[in-house]
Amino acid sequence: MAQIEVLTEDTRWTDAGLPTLAERACNAALAELSLEADYEISLLACSDARVAELNTEFRGKPTPTNVLSWPSEERAAALPGMIPQLPDGAPHELELGDIAIAFETCVREAEDGGTSFNDHVTHLLVHGTLHLLGFDHINDPDAALMEGLETRILAKLGIEDPYRG
Repeated sequence: MAQIEVLTEDTRWTDAGLPTLAERACNAALAELSLEADYEISLLACSDARVAELNTEFRGKPTPTNVLSWPSEERAAALPGMIPQLPDGAPHELELGDIAIAFETCVREAEDGGTSFNDHVTHLLVHGTLHLLGFDHINDPDAALMEGLETRILAKLGIEDPYRG
């Protein structure tokens, strides 16, 4: 189970019910990987402007993006397409890291993709949680693994495959 601390900088997230969406999404990702300890995730609910600042500072990309993740530990897989080094629930591994999510980008992407806002945000939170666990999409084998996991997790939540089409 994930204990999610939500810091709301943009009040539009309050009306969106982000804590409930986050609990559902993050816990579904952990359950899919059979991670049962009380993991901690910090979630920043913010605007595009704030995410653009963070994206500039940490990735050198001066534009907003939908979601950013900062794992507390490096957990990347040894080889492309392999499962990363998942946390084992030891006390020093309970903190998974931080996620930031941008409101305007989420609204725009949901509209452009013809999906509901809640389903799109759920997908992005699953995606961000997987990043905290060491999954990535830098190369084709890693992307296939991560997208397959996302699709399975979302299906269990009754959400259509975001990669369809």
